[in-house]
Amino acid sequence: MAERTSSGPLMEPPPAAAAVALPAAAVTLPAEVRERLAELELELSEGDITQKGYEKKRGKLLAPYIPQIQGVDPSLQRDHRIQVSAQAPLPGNKNPKSRATNARDERFRSDLHTEAVQAALAKYKERKMPMPSKRRSVLVQSSVEACTPPDTSSASEDEGSLRRQGRLTTATAPFPGLAHPGAEHWFNRVIQGSSSTTSSSASSTSSHPGGRGANSNTTGNTSTIPANNTALTANNTTNNTAVTSNNTSVTANHSSGGGHVLNANALADLMAHTQLGVPVNSRVSSKIQQLLNTLKRPKRPPLREFFLDDFEELLDVQLPDPHQPKPEGQQMGPLEGEPLEGGGGHRPPSLLAALQRWGTTQPKSPCLTALDNSGKAVYTLTYGKLWSRSQKLAYSLLNKLSSRNEPLLLPGDRVALVFPNSDPVMFMVAFYGCLLAQLVPVPIEVPLTRKDAGSQQVGFLLGSCGVTLALTTDACQKGLPKSQTGEVAAFKGWPRLLWFVTDSKHVVKPPKDWYPPIQEASNYIAYIEYKTSKEGSTMGITVTHAAMLAHCQSLTQACGYAEAETITNVLDFKREAGLWHGVLTSVMNRMHVISIPYSLMKVNPLSWIQKVHTYKARVAVVKSRDMHWSLLAQRDQRDLSLSSLRMLIVADGANPWSISSCDAFLNVFQARGLRPEVICPCASSSEAMTVAIRRPPESGVPPPGKAVLSMGGLSHSVIRVDTEEKLSVLTVQDVGQVMPAALVCVVRVEGTPYLCHTDEVGEICVSSASTGTAYYGLPGRTKNVFETIPVKLSGIPVSDRPFTRTSLLGFVGPDSLVFVVGKMDGLMVVSGRRHNADDVVATALAVEPMKFVYRGRIAVFSVAVLHDERIVVVAEQRPDASEEDSFQWMSRVLQAIDSIHQVGVYCLALVPANTLPKAPLGGIHISETKQRFLEGCLHPCNVLMCPHTCVTNLPKPRQKQAEVGPASMIVGNLVAGKRIAQACGRDLSQLEDNDQARKFLYMQDVLQWRAQATPDHPLFLVLNAKGAVVSSASCLQLHKRAERVAVALAEKGRLNAGDHVALVYPPGIDLIATFYGCLYAGCVPVTVRPPHPQNLATTLPTVKMIVEVSKSVCILTTQAIMKLLKSKEAAAAVDVKSWPMVLDTDDLPRKRTPQLYKPPTPEMLAYLDFSVSTTGILAGVKMSHAATSALCRSIKLQCELYPSRQIAICLDPYCGLGFALWCLCSVYSGHQSILVPPLELETNASLWLSAVSQYKVRVTFCSYSVMEMCTKGLGSQTEALRLRNVNLSCVRTCMVVAEERPRISLTQTFSKIFKDLGLSTRAVSTTFGCRVNVAVCLQGTAGPDPTTVYVDMRALRHDRVRLVERGSPHSLPLMESGKILPGVKVIVANTETKGPLGDSHLGEIWVSSPHNATGYYTVYGEEALHTDHFNTRLCFGDTVTNWARTGYLGFLRRTELTDASGERHDALYVVGSLDETLELRGMRYHPIDIETSVIRAHKSIAECAVFTWTNLLVVVVELEGSEQEALDLVALVTNVVLEEHYLIVGVVVVVDPGVIPINSRGEKQRMHLRDGFLADQLDPIYVAYNM
Repeated sequence: MAERTSSGPLMEPPPAAAAVALPAAAVTLPAEVRERLAELELELSEGDITQKGYEKKRGKLLAPYIPQIQGVDPSLQRDHRIQVSAQAPLPGNKNPKSRATNARDERFRSDLHTEAVQAALAKYKERKMPMPSKRRSVLVQSSVEACTPPDTSSASEDEGSLRRQGRLTTATAPFPGLAHPGAEHWFNRVIQGSSSTTSSSASSTSSHPGGRGANSNTTGNTSTIPANNTALTANNTTNNTAVTSNNTSVTANHSSGGGHVLNANALADLMAHTQLGVPVNSRVSSKIQQLLNTLKRPKRPPLREFFLDDFEELLDVQLPDPHQPKPEGQQMGPLEGEPLEGGGGHRPPSLLAALQRWGTTQPKSPCLTALDNSGKAVYTLTYGKLWSRSQKLAYSLLNKLSSRNEPLLLPGDRVALVFPNSDPVMFMVAFYGCLLAQLVPVPIEVPLTRKDAGSQQVGFLLGSCGVTLALTTDACQKGLPKSQTGEVAAFKGWPRLLWFVTDSKHVVKPPKDWYPPIQEASNYIAYIEYKTSKEGSTMGITVTHAAMLAHCQSLTQACGYAEAETITNVLDFKREAGLWHGVLTSVMNRMHVISIPYSLMKVNPLSWIQKVHTYKARVAVVKSRDMHWSLLAQRDQRDLSLSSLRMLIVADGANPWSISSCDAFLNVFQARGLRPEVICPCASSSEAMTVAIRRPPESGVPPPGKAVLSMGGLSHSVIRVDTEEKLSVLTVQDVGQVMPAALVCVVRVEGTPYLCHTDEVGEICVSSASTGTAYYGLPGRTKNVFETIPVKLSGIPVSDRPFTRTSLLGFVGPDSLVFVVGKMDGLMVVSGRRHNADDVVATALAVEPMKFVYRGRIAVFSVAVLHDERIVVVAEQRPDASEEDSFQWMSRVLQAIDSIHQVGVYCLALVPANTLPKAPLGGIHISETKQRFLEGCLHPCNVLMCPHTCVTNLPKPRQKQAEVGPASMIVGNLVAGKRIAQACGRDLSQLEDNDQARKFLYMQDVLQWRAQATPDHPLFLVLNAKGAVVSSASCLQLHKRAERVAVALAEKGRLNAGDHVALVYPPGIDLIATFYGCLYAGCVPVTVRPPHPQNLATTLPTVKMIVEVSKSVCILTTQAIMKLLKSKEAAAAVDVKSWPMVLDTDDLPRKRTPQLYKPPTPEMLAYLDFSVSTTGILAGVKMSHAATSALCRSIKLQCELYPSRQIAICLDPYCGLGFALWCLCSVYSGHQSILVPPLELETNASLWLSAVSQYKVRVTFCSYSVMEMCTKGLGSQTEALRLRNVNLSCVRTCMVVAEERPRISLTQTFSKIFKDLGLSTRAVSTTFGCRVNVAVCLQGTAGPDPTTVYVDMRALRHDRVRLVERGSPHSLPLMESGKILPGVKVIVANTETKGPLGDSHLGEIWVSSPHNATGYYTVYGEEALHTDHFNTRLCFGDTVTNWARTGYLGFLRRTELTDASGERHDALYVVGSLDETLELRGMRYHPIDIETSVIRAHKSIAECAVFTWTNLLVVVVELEGSEQEALDLVALVTNVVLEEHYLIVGVVVVVDPGVIPINSRGEKQRMHLRDGFLADQLDPIYVAYNM
């Protein structure tokens, strides 16, 4: 990159700006119209006017001239409206180059940098990224035509010029299919090579007719498609010419990337199947394929080693690259400024003495001229007036404010100064009034609203300074937000303040004999200047009277200020350079300050130049922004002259990108009398005040210097001027010499402040009498910053004087010139390399931003994720930018930053116009933006996350070790003294109970016996939503109804014994009666949940499937459901003609069955239990008569159920334990069941608990969904329930029926909420069952309380159990799933070797029991579910017992508790289903753990589900809030999963509440969700594909 000279050409526009030049006619616009257009441009770019308003005003202005612009497609005029004002050549310029006005923030612009970025992008091979999908309603901004289908892409991604002309010439392109590549086209691209660091340069030629080589800098008229390292398949059928790819070798920085080219067949295969061999037919699948393509070669750091992160999980820590540049120069010594001249007798002893002198000897001399918003001088304050008005205010403050006859203020008290930027006069009077009264002024910004960015922190500063009084003007006080009483509102976080208005009518004249004390400059605090730190906290920097005076003296000497000079000040006069030059030093030298308010600059950016011309000002104090603005609005005013200026002080000259503004400004205004040597950049910081400034030319200093530095070197804190890589360099200008009487050195940023080498970048430190002295009230931070002792490498201190850290990063160049390359506030250390936020902003802005984002409205900061900093870029998007254009711009920004800085961007977010928090005087409040990003309240409209490329320190994927053999395992456990993990419930043979039902082998016999023995004993009560009993059944009634059903089956249905019958009933007595009716008739019942009338499309197919799979020959149901099954609506969902025979049982004849069916053996099939597992598999298990009776007996013993007992059941009665409790147990044990259908809770959430209380139930069962309904629906109503006499103290056990890991947080919340109603905290427990055995564990009424242990979540991923203390990091609470049932034996076995495991080892839970199911009936969806699930044996140890495999991981642990038999109690902990686990990076994850983390990430996440798809982790979150929060979740979800699980989320899907499907037990159906996602049926609010 060539070094730039001051007299270089004017900035060239980026190719995009030059692409469509306007016709010559545009030049004829009159000067005033062009002037007005320029102002409009400026207003729009700063966000002061809406896009609509801009277009309206612009249209009016151009209306008379439109006809003159002929021959241009009107759409082009519309599309490129920005260029009208931009392209008109400027008559005053000798070198008429077209310039894009709005192209970018010139503060951050260097034309060479722009060229570098464009070149870098041109070198980048085209890399298609899947565009996020967004629901229409979220597209608040873009117009309809902007919403192109996400799978189509625009033409070539080369340069802007190529693209635009390509659009016009697509008709002539030889291949229509290639000119507008469709979905397949970019789906087919296989990204080769490496996505690492610098891009590879490759040129390619295409061999189709009319095509030609597309080089990186082609500017042709045809739309060419670079095929760099990609294999293309032409997707048109008419012309099958092959498109060859010139596969050049890729040279990347850290990895050698050779490309492999796939042939067309391979590509077709790739299209047809993804890695799992699942057909790709949806939009989603193709997007995921694109995403996989972008991730083909993830970046790895050059060399790595590992450190232990308090566990065996190894996070990659990057070793420094051995080839990285290291400093080679000498160790530098401290640099001393010239001595401060004594100045003889006219140097005042203090600043107040100077004010007194000029106020009394030169009262008519002008001190300060204030301007209004039109640029007119409204008031000139003379030195006499300043002196008298300050005295009045000082007297009033000290004598007229009192509380309880005590003066309110004492000398040394702090007072807030709240003055608007447009009123410098009142501020100056107040500032000097406070100094005269020996009070300490604390100038702050005017709070405009109660929610100003950073306002709370300012309040914290005022509170810590003990401020009780605020001074302000009358007008400002009237404009402050008021409370209802009319007083100034209390701002959030602010102390209580008394507001005092300083206008003349509120102050009194002091008596003749009163004089303010004027003392010599002391070490007492003079004023406190506020500063906002990188983290967003506001600190007050104290400046003493002595330091204030010394700083004024050194500025006077350095700038050569003379008495009565005129100076224009554009800066904020409340702090930093604006205060130092425009309020303090000016008074010392009796100078005349022309103060230009920010509001005037926004209206007329040339105002400061006009005032320099009008007042013949000798000095101007500006920021590079002001120079840039004046360039934009620079008009046809030949009479403006800057020849009077001897110094143009650039206050932010320390910003590396200010050089381009200086150069461009000089280019334009040299013709207006501006001398090159007048431009004087300076470097300063709030702590050290002015650090260095370029001296005016007359002081005989060496000429200014420039340095072209390698950004790669700078990232390692090393200065390298010569560089091979011309793209990533930074051109910086010097900020002159050190201030007089100051000692400066450069120290290392981290650790001990060692002096840097001469070719090393470090933090500049200053020791002088003119720096701040402390952070008020923060002694610790003060010591670190204001009392630093730099040391040489030998450890000897450089000087005995303490130094102040300036937070400026730089070095000392030749001729003792100081160079600054960045600030500590903008420093981001990523993987050990340093990057400057301003540099990244400049690169982002160089990517033709004018069409998509606002200049100057970009924030770059870093967030800490997974032990490293990650770069985040946030920009404001223009309202007219289309979705696709913005996305394309974002992906180009990523590539540019990757190329120029060799660093990946973690997240790039675009927010709607005018929504980023503003700093007081323009610009963005960075720390507030960062805070909003982390809290999830930034509300972006576009997000692109790239964790795959940035996060390079993940632990190494786990390599599976060769398994230890089962025998060695047993021996190892024996040696370690660990017992084998097995446990059993009470022994059935030992339990002598007077159980009459045991005499019967079959359930139907038990019912007949009860009907004879206790005919009127009530067995069932069914409640409705009002809590009333809608139906009931005694033993005899149930028997009679069952008989009628049996008769109907035989006579109407003509069914034979052994036929399968589907029972489709709502929860109630009918279901139970028909079940026993089937047993009476010898048929096999299959209970099926009825379809939901409002949701037939999804519920009816499941009914149909169960009926078909179970081979049912008849359906028994009610009349209403029968009509529904055959309705028109049903016909739309299933084939209604193929239903088997349907019988309704509503009106059955009263007939007795001649004889009941007797099964020949108890091993015969009693019923089929069908259930959809959480993995989406429909599995039916066979329950024999023997198993059914054994199950009932086991539950009876565990829960101590007798005919005198009542239990309440709020469960679905269709499968598993819910069915057994609802239909079987009451008949077996004779207890009364109060049945509460869960659906009724939707209309009355308190139904179940009220019933429990009303019937004084001791034992009750529910599901998680019921428990959740109660906690959510009744959480705030416990008081109302108590008034209705709901009392739960009767409950001994409340059991949640589940087939999953216990949900501790839900059960604990439930216990806490209903504790007020008398529910014992010990009562709530869970059960565990699965397909092979519906009831393995159940708490029951006896035995110890369930125990909870804490395990290390990271060990679980490695299939290990590591017990930890509660509250330790990564701990996961697991609750025991109830007690093992009588007759049940449990063992934990290794899933692979099938060997037994030791106590507290994680393995699969195997179960052996008389009530195991006997096998799957048929399995729909996965025929490979094997018999060994029901009949498997250990390969070692007890090889005789037959076990059933539950498919659940868990462990057994012997506790200190004793069970009913006096033995030590063995607790079973269920960790999760094996089928559900996700295998990622060689580790096993349980979805619920990831989901729990995600739900915690943001208050609006209602529910979450995760699954994998082609090795990508997909996270679906339900958004419970406004849709504008949807995109906030993307980064938060990605962060939390990285931090807590070391996983990169591939896709984040944001959906509406209720989209995640849940089964009747309240378990998430993740596989259904996955199918819905892939079939694009979720109607997501937003889908983000993380790159």
